[in-house]
Parts: sequence; structure tokens; C-alpha cells
Amino acid sequence: MLVRMIVGLVITAVGLALALRRTLWLNRLIRSGQPLEGRTDDLGKRIQTQVVEVFGQRKLLKWSVPGLAHFFTFWGFVILATVYLEAYGSLFSERFSIWWVGHWGVLGFLQDFIAVAVLAATVVFSVIRIRQAPERKARASRFFGSHLGGAWLVLFMIFNVIWTMFLFRGSSSAAGTFPYSSGAWVSIGIGRLLSGVDHGTLVVLEDVGLLLHIGVMLVFLNIVLNSKHLHIFLAPLNVTVKRLPDALGPLLPMESGGKPIDFEEADEDAIFGRGKIEDFTWKGMLDFATCTECGRCQSQCPAWNTGKPLSPKMVIMDLRDHLLGQAPYLIGGKDPADRPEVPLVGPESEGGVIDPDVLWSCTTCGACVEQCPVDIEHVDHIVDMRRHQVLIESAFPTELGTLFRNLENKGNPWGQNNSERLDWAKDLGFEVPVCDGTLDDTVDYLFWIGCAGAFDDNARKTVRATAELLHIAGVNFAVLGTGETCTGDPARRSGNEFLFQMLAQETKETLDAVFEGREPGTRKIVTTCPHCLNTLGREYPQLEGHYEVVHHTQLLNRLVREGKLVPIAPVEGTTVNGVGPVDGKPVTYHDPCYLGRHNKVYEPPRELVQATGATLTEMPRHADRSMCCGAGGARMWMEEKIGKRINLERVDEAIATEAGTVVTGCPFCKVMLSDGLVQRQSENQGADVTIRDVAQVLLESVNRGTAAEPASGTAPQPA
Repeated sequence: MLVRMIVGLVITAVGLALALRRTLWLNRLIRSGQPLEGRTDDLGKRIQTQVVEVFGQRKLLKWSVPGLAHFFTFWGFVILATVYLEAYGSLFSERFSIWWVGHWGVLGFLQDFIAVAVLAATVVFSVIRIRQAPERKARASRFFGSHLGGAWLVLFMIFNVIWTMFLFRGSSSAAGTFPYSSGAWVSIGIGRLLSGVDHGTLVVLEDVGLLLHIGVMLVFLNIVLNSKHLHIFLAPLNVTVKRLPDALGPLLPMESGGKPIDFEEADEDAIFGRGKIEDFTWKGMLDFATCTECGRCQSQCPAWNTGKPLSPKMVIMDLRDHLLGQAPYLIGGKDPADRPEVPLVGPESEGGVIDPDVLWSCTTCGACVEQCPVDIEHVDHIVDMRRHQVLIESAFPTELGTLFRNLENKGNPWGQNNSERLDWAKDLGFEVPVCDGTLDDTVDYLFWIGCAGAFDDNARKTVRATAELLHIAGVNFAVLGTGETCTGDPARRSGNEFLFQMLAQETKETLDAVFEGREPGTRKIVTTCPHCLNTLGREYPQLEGHYEVVHHTQLLNRLVREGKLVPIAPVEGTTVNGVGPVDGKPVTYHDPCYLGRHNKVYEPPRELVQATGATLTEMPRHADRSMCCGAGGARMWMEEKIGKRINLERVDEAIATEAGTVVTGCPFCKVMLSDGLVQRQSENQGADVTIRDVAQVLLESVNRGTAAEPASGTAPQPA
């Protein structure tokens, strides 16, 4: 007893000392990041998030088999902590039991059950890693680019934890010192197998099993603290300090020293975006250290899935490895003057950490953030690096120069004259009220047309259909006409925060004047563009612009439910104006990223489609796993030169459903899908498929009920 107590305490002291040293070093490194406020407020919500995402494993369970295996592994660490408490107690007393539990068989059962479940989980993880091995599946493997050696080592260490536990408990049971007489049936069963061994040998086996069990966990602890499996400890912390309600939707304002940058008063020492690893906030550095390299983000990334160099996982890994490499100069006491110059963003030939092709391939669709089980904020970090490239380095794709000039000089990405903003309303059959000054009290909604709705022919059909539906439903609305300008979304997503602030401030002043005198809750805006929805509703509050913004599918769905719009299903085998989701062909719905993942609007568009009598069939990737159309992140205005075009990938998925109509709720998605369909039709694919907005399909259905011809120019047409 004395020997095993001394040995146990000595190895514990050594193991914990090494672990403490590494923990303090990691703490210093992460805290060396830039300050960031607001990550500890709303404690109740953060505790709830901890319960749901960490203890409930919500995100991991979206992937049923690996999720369930990870669920048992996580709870194994929690429940088996009681085994370690008993193990340390056994260093001092052979018959030690947890004082508030005693010999309660339920705990013994839980300990044995979860240990067996963890053992089964290691088998599942091993099979998954073999089947998903990059050697077998190349880029299709979500583990492509991951450090797999460390993963196998950790699985081996988990196996060691389990078998040493059962060796200790089984020999203890056979020797008569086990605290459970029932419940722990696996341990008791092993004890019965050892019952023929003499007592002296059993005592030795128990001592060896106990010390091995303690030693294995101490070695495991230090392996974790020095590997990617830091997430075992850091994931709960990272989840706790995540952005609320999540990291999608609004981008954070550009900050320096923890304070938003005022472009008019910024000093020369201000940090514009992220140009060096130390420019990242402590949350960014925590993200880098927390990455599990599981590859869920990579498997969902539209850029990666179409042959582009961007992998959200490898972006975080590269930033983490760079951070660790620079740590001696940040916190290790090495002279910064001796620090090698390594560009954060630059081609591999120049030693760059992140290649420009990687940085500019991102569509900001948010699939990576949505799927990340430890709440890493990939999109924020990518946009912050873009901000530095645009504002400080002036290094960005040439096409963005045209975008920026159009936004600055014309107030829209197309570079069209503002006098054309009302052309969509010509020949509608009723007058569209234009607000000139303050909105009249009788007006329910300001209809925000957006640049696409004003200048793109495809999007004009959507806003015309929406306007007509609002008119039929008796909703009083008005538009700004030439008073509109771009909300600034493409400027912000491409990193030009200065231009975004300029456009946003102008629009905010216009809207504040329009809604002057209105109480909160009555400053209502409806728009057909999810990007405008997101920017006006969720980013303008950063500029003190507070409006209640809804997507047209949300409002139209409510009007249908209230009976103000009555869609009528088509007679089987007929079409309206030669177009329609009929003739036995279903409809498939494409989720816009900024409507779905970023703003969690999934059901209203689908309910509207089904209300028209159409049969809805889903693409394999839909809802929160929907495939991006390729237009987000200002990619709409950039050439796609690497790999397969993202819109072609999405169109191929739509054609494969054998649907006759692809409907969506975003003007940019409609443009991208239409362009992709045109290319496929030139290759004799998808000849009978049309791309339409939900509003067009709904208008056609409502017009059946009124037995009236659509107003001139409003009849739904193939895109």
C-alpha cells in the first residue's frame, strides 16, 4: 500500500506539473490576442448553450453514427472521472468508496456501461477513419489535410484507459476490495474470471492495474495538451464564449484594440483587419487552438467541393500552426527583431500562410460555421483577413475594383443610373406608391427593392410578382424609388469596410427620415433579397439603425395563412401560360444561404410552394446543409477560374431530382442558377427545367383562383 501510494503520488505530481506548465503557456498565448468585448454577457443563454451543445452534443448528433460515438466518448470522460476518484482513493485505502455514493450499484453499472460504450466508439471511429482515409477518397475525405497520426494515438490512449480500468477493477473484485457487489457486472465478471488466481498475485495485479490506469490518464492528459485534441478542454470554453445567437448573419464591425474603428478619427497605429497573427483577437486564437480537424466544415464547403483550394479546416489549421510557430516571439521572450517575415496572406512561393486563392474563394455561405461542433467562427476570420488586404494592402481580385467604383459612384454593383430604379414597376396595372419624405401612417411596409430587383431582369420579375401579391392581399406598401442605394453588403463581404460604412450610413439616414416618428415595431421593411434582409435587419443596428425586416416569403406565407391570398392547385395535366410545376413533375427548392443558414428561414418558402399544389422534392443538400449558389461573399462579381463552377454543381443537383421547376427566394441565387441551367441546356441537359422565385409560383397559383389574367408583364416566365 505504501509503495503504490508513493508511486501514484509521484507520477501524479510529475504529470500534473507538466500539464500545468503547458496550460499556463497556452493561457498566455491565447490572452496575447487582441481584446474582444461581449463574450461573457447573457450568462443564462451561455449556460443553456453549454448544456445543449456540450453536454447534449447537439451539433455532433446531426451526424448520427459518428455523433453517437462521440456522445458516448464525451460522457465517458464525465462518468469515468468517478473511476479516477475511486482510483486515487484506493491509493490510501483498499476499500475506498465515494463517500456520498458508497456501494450504490447504479454508479457501478454506469461506469462499466459507459466504458464498454467508449470502447465500442473507438471501434466506430477507427472504421470511419479507415473508410474516410485520404488515401482511399482523396479530397472527398473530410480528413484530407488533417494530422491523422495524432488521432490514432488518441484512440490508442482511450483504449489504454479502458483496459487498465477493467484490469484494476476486475482484480479488485477478485481480491475482495471492490466497492460494488452488484451493478458493475463487467468488472465483477472479470473478477470471476480471475477468481482462480492466488490472492498475492491478485494484489499485484490490482496495484499494477491501478498505477497503469492513473499513469495512462496522466500521459493522455499531456498528449492532449500538446496536440490538436486540446478541444477536449477548450471546446466547452469556446462554446461558452461563442457569438450569440450564433456566428452567422451579421459580421462584426472592424475593431482595433477592442473598440470599433472610426474611420474619420483612426490613428496610424490602428489595426485594420488581420494582417499579422497577433492582430487576431483572443477568441480567434482560441478558435485556432480548439479545432478538432474533424473536417465537417470541409465536407460542406462549396469551394472545396468544387475543386478550389479553400478548406475552412485547413485555414484554421494553418493559422494555428503559424500561431504556435510565432509564439516564441509573442510570449516566449525571443527578440521580435529576429522574427522572420512571413506574410499572413501570400502565395506559397513567398512563404504566405494563407494563399490569396484560398482567401478569395470563400462565398461566406456559413456552411463551415453551421457544421462546426466547437463553434469556430471561420467566416469572421476570413473576412477580417480580406479587410486588411483591401484597406491596407490594396490586394484584391481586379473585378472587385469595378465593383467598388460602381458602388461608390453609382450606388449599385451594376453601375446603372439611379434613374432606372423604378423601371421594374412599369405597366404593372396599378400604381406603386413612392415615398418622398416621411412614410404615410397608412403604409404597412416599406418595400425595399434592392439593387438586383431594380436592375437585373430576372430579379425584376420577382419584385413585380411580389408587388402584385401584396396589392391583391390589400397590403399597403411603398417604395423609395430613386431614394434607394446599395445597403453595402457586397462591399462588406469583400472586405471594404470603409465603403460599407459610407453606403450604410447614407441608407440609414434615408430610412430614419422615412420612418421618422414611428415607434419601434412599426418601422417595417419587406424585401425579396436575403442579403438586404440580413444587412438592414441585423447589421444596421451596429450603426443604430433599427428596423423590423422580413423576407417576402415570410410575409406572403403569413398572408396565405390569414386567407388574404388564396392559392389554387392546378388541374392535373395543365399549365398556366405554358409554364408551371405540373404535368407530374415536382418542384425542388434551393435554400439561399443568407435566408437559410444566416437567418434560419427554412419553412415559409416551402410552405408557400406546397400551398400552390406543387409536390416538393428536396435536393440531397438542403436546409442547413444546402449547397451555395456561388454568389455570396461578393463572389457574384468575381470570375470563377478554379475548379468546377459552384452554380453548375448546384444545377446538376437540381436536375438530378427530375424536378420541372427549381424555385428559390434570392435574386442572386436565381441569377446563378439560371446561368448554370443555360450552360447545361447548351449541353442538352435539363431542357425542360425552369428557375423561378417562390413569389412567381405563388402569383400564378393565386391568379388561378381569381380566374383573371396576370397584369401585363407579370405572367411568370421561364428564367
